[in-house]
Amino acid sequence: MRYFLFRNFRLVFSIDYWVRRHFTLAGLLVIGGLVAAAIFGIDTRQTVAYQLFSILFILLAVSIISNLRYRSVLKVERHLPAMVTVGESITYSLTIKNATKTWQRDITLFEDIAITPPDFHSFIHTRDPFATQRNAIDNYIGYPRWVWLMQLSKGADIRPEVLPDLAPYDQKSVKISLTPLRRGYIYFTHSSLACPDPLGLFRSFSAQVHPDKLLILPKRYPLPKSNLFGGRRYQQGGVNLAQSVGDAEEITALRDYRVGDPLRLIHWKSWAKTGKPIVKELQEEFFIRHALILDTFMEDKYHPIFETAVSIAASFVAQPLSEESLLDLLFIGTESYHLTSGRGVDHTGHLLEVLSCVSPQQSHSMEHLNTILVPQLTQLSGCICVLLAWDKARQEFVKQIQIAQAHSLIFVITDKDIKEELVGFSHVYAISTQNTAEELATIFAKF
Repeated sequence: MRYFLFRNFRLVFSIDYWVRRHFTLAGLLVIGGLVAAAIFGIDTRQTVAYQLFSILFILLAVSIISNLRYRSVLKVERHLPAMVTVGESITYSLTIKNATKTWQRDITLFEDIAITPPDFHSFIHTRDPFATQRNAIDNYIGYPRWVWLMQLSKGADIRPEVLPDLAPYDQKSVKISLTPLRRGYIYFTHSSLACPDPLGLFRSFSAQVHPDKLLILPKRYPLPKSNLFGGRRYQQGGVNLAQSVGDAEEITALRDYRVGDPLRLIHWKSWAKTGKPIVKELQEEFFIRHALILDTFMEDKYHPIFETAVSIAASFVAQPLSEESLLDLLFIGTESYHLTSGRGVDHTGHLLEVLSCVSPQQSHSMEHLNTILVPQLTQLSGCICVLLAWDKARQEFVKQIQIAQAHSLIFVITDKDIKEELVGFSHVYAISTQNTAEELATIFAKF
């Protein structure tokens, strides 16, 4: 039954979206009166409501027909910021140009963003944060939840903007308010310009294809400025990971250039003599290296626990590193990810972009994360691990880390009381989704 209802949600949503978009408030009132007159005017011998129905129907028909041929003559240019943060409203600008010799009035601009409808599995298993505020029938049918998932898929709330009147060959800048609803990319498809009919009941649209995208970063929490923990460790091929900071840069050998070698390692004198690129092999280095491990094994795509975990990971990534530090971000997404930032290897913006797009994984387990972590343990100065639960598999994972690595900091994101279960584990802290910033501040105050 629920699957049958789910199959019809898209049709209902499309009709509702079209009606609300094309009819003005006055037009919706006329439609309401039309429906009421149709109900009460069925028996034409008992009431004259059918006459009202006829008048309202003609009004709507005239409004729609008179406005079907509208074609916009305005040109729109969008100016987006490089990135924004989820939950923080911003404004961006649009330049509107009137390329004709006539005035343009009463035009409303709609920004269209690509939406991907949820599949049935996501619909059933996604936690609805507003379920307790709805009645049992709405929760069973699930259409409000489907609308909420569609809004999250859209990614941002942008209200229509009524444009100022434009004189012939004039142009103006318009500010548009945007509220990000989730992290990740949002994809603009069109800028649609709507013009009402003379009666003000129906709007006709003229869409301008204007593809664009905007990156929404995860929410980040303030963390104290520190160099985390742990001392320097030996790094195999270490200097190849660094730019200029290190213990020494003594040349140990020369060899032919290989694809991917940094340009700074080229030995220009040897290239001049041999006629082919030659690079320097430098002394290995000792430096500080931390691993940031993100647990991604969860079924619910938009669960608050997962979003809090990503935000904590992003907070560590955004924290400035010392000149002698590297940060490795490890997690399982559509593939195994092992990204390194610091010392000129990569920049935090790339790691934040990756975290913005990470999603929960159902087809993997903690063992997959183990396979990319274990080879790195001997090179790490310390580990920061963000977990989504505290079950046996994750407890064994933490034990393995703490046996091999004395310096570790483990966060368990949960809304349950697990204090008793954490007994016997050092530097393991429970974090709730409600008071995350305060609890992080309390934890770091102990160091």
